[in-house]
Amino acid sequence: MDKQKCPVPVFIPLIVGIVAVSFSSIFVKLSDAPVSVQGMYRLLFTVLFMLPFAGKQFKHTKQVTPRQWLLLFLSGMFLALHFLLWMGSLKLTTVASSTIILALQPVFVLIGAFFLFKERTTAASLAGMGVAICGAVLIGWGDVGISPENLLGDVLSLLGTFAVAVHMLIGQHLLRRIPSYFYSLSVFVSAIAVFAFYNLGAGIPMAGYSKHDWTVFFLLAIVPTVFGHVLFNWLMKYVSATTISVNILGEPVGASILAYFMLNEHISAFQAAGGFLVCTGLYLFLRTNRPSHHVKDPAVSHGV
Repeated sequence: MDKQKCPVPVFIPLIVGIVAVSFSSIFVKLSDAPVSVQGMYRLLFTVLFMLPFAGKQFKHTKQVTPRQWLLLFLSGMFLALHFLLWMGSLKLTTVASSTIILALQPVFVLIGAFFLFKERTTAASLAGMGVAICGAVLIGWGDVGISPENLLGDVLSLLGTFAVAVHMLIGQHLLRRIPSYFYSLSVFVSAIAVFAFYNLGAGIPMAGYSKHDWTVFFLLAIVPTVFGHVLFNWLMKYVSATTISVNILGEPVGASILAYFMLNEHISAFQAAGGFLVCTGLYLFLRTNRPSHHVKDPAVSHGV
């Protein structure tokens, strides 16, 4: 089954999403609240923002099978795990180092999509992906963590990258049968529950934070989540998870620029050159990506 035609030029929501998610690491660093609390309220405020527009979405609950409910919960669990690990990495290493590792996400997604959905792509698009990944490596090359603390941050970011790839692949399967808005709401609620149980179990207070922290929680919900993750989930109806993942490679570029102006994290020559390569690789991938599918069951041929 082919993808639907996007009602707007694909590059517009992609650019909006990339700019939005680039603010995520900046906001995380601007708050001293535990990352599990930041992640929980980020998603809670997102759900509260989405509910007034949910409309007829709740009618879909009767159509969801027990297996799909389980997958929705697992997708939310891996999303929470991603936030917990990746946001935690930002407390230990720099924005550039953390986001460069996060940029390896399309590698995990492409491998997973190949084995799960038999999704293949062209040699030219793979070359574009390679150029973009090389550029992402250059972005963080001048700021690779060498202390034990920074190294732990790098490991956490890598594990968080694997978690979000699993989240996207589960969604790629579900979004063939479940509307994107209902999918996002269900997954976010599941992730909130995971965070709440984690905070309770770890004895982390969920109240008593400053006005500044609550502002950060709200901004995390509106900017990178609604205009980033929710927008990307919607786009999954029209483009593959691999395409979304490769375009998220633009995040290290945007985040590094924002970190320079907002956090005084300087950009090296390697990072500037890497930014150019990332943009070049993204352009090549968008121009040449033509995934093909060889799937016995058409119900699982695509989705995030």
